[in-house]
Amino acid sequence: MNRLKEKYLKEVVPSLQKKHNYKSIMEVPKLEKIVINMGVGDATTNSKLLEAAMADLKLISGQQPVVTKAKKSIAGFKVREGQSIGCKVTLRGENMYTFMDKLISISLPLVRDFRGVSPKAFDGRGNYTIGIKEQLIFPEIEFDNVVKVRGMDIVFVTTAKSNEEAYDLLNELGIPFRK
Repeated sequence: MNRLKEKYLKEVVPSLQKKHNYKSIMEVPKLEKIVINMGVGDATTNSKLLEAAMADLKLISGQQPVVTKAKKSIAGFKVREGQSIGCKVTLRGENMYTFMDKLISISLPLVRDFRGVSPKAFDGRGNYTIGIKEQLIFPEIEFDNVVKVRGMDIVFVTTAKSNEEAYDLLNELGIPFRK
């Protein structure tokens, strides 16, 4: 069993149950999935960049990424509807906990001048997003093989009903929030 999942079941659930006065264990919010999204705007001119981004995302997540397509045409960005403009991966279960553990204990501490992630990036429905400026903070990515340095969004989707519940859940799981 994963270290983070064990921590969730043995420490986080009882702690949250006591703090928020849940009557049942089933009421305690849990992490549903983690979505890693990488926008590749330059893919409109060079399709090799999208393939490189997908290879990086596959190394980071351990899963095959899905290509995301433009929903609308935007002339200012030279984007047509249906054009490939990025890639994403949805992690659930064991993979999700493994990735989160790696993110918290290895990758985030590698960020220069890291003081914690913003506690304001909740969406009001209990989901939290971290923006990462470069994929190089992950140990699987080799600097020499990087075609272009890109950022990504990591979205933590929880079953929490409010920002406060989601904050407590993620804080207990070990996400380093800025004080």
